[in-house]
Amino acid sequence: MEIRVKSLKFDADQKLLDYVEKKVSKLSRFSDHLDEVDVTLSLLNEPDNKEVKIQTHAYGQDLLIERSASTFEDAVSVAVDLMKEKIVRTKEKKFEA
Repeated sequence: MEIRVKSLKFDADQKLLDYVEKKVSKLSRFSDHLDEVDVTLSLLNEPDNKEVKIQTHAYGQDLLIERSASTFEDAVSVAVDLMKEKIVRTKEKKFEA
């Protein structure tokens, strides 16, 4: 699985990139159909100004999760957990039919 990380409006340090890579790579356990995952990190002008967007394609559908938090680590963690659930639900729907 290829993980592409983009940071908008700032330069992400290696520690953050490693954290994102570690967390997002766990998604491969839930589906063999994940070839690539795009992760976008951006800064907003809001109190919870760290936004994470995780986007992938699985089972014929585009899957997208966006989350904001006070730290990128929190936003990535929540977004990855939600993406896991979304992948599992999509997989179950695909094989129920």
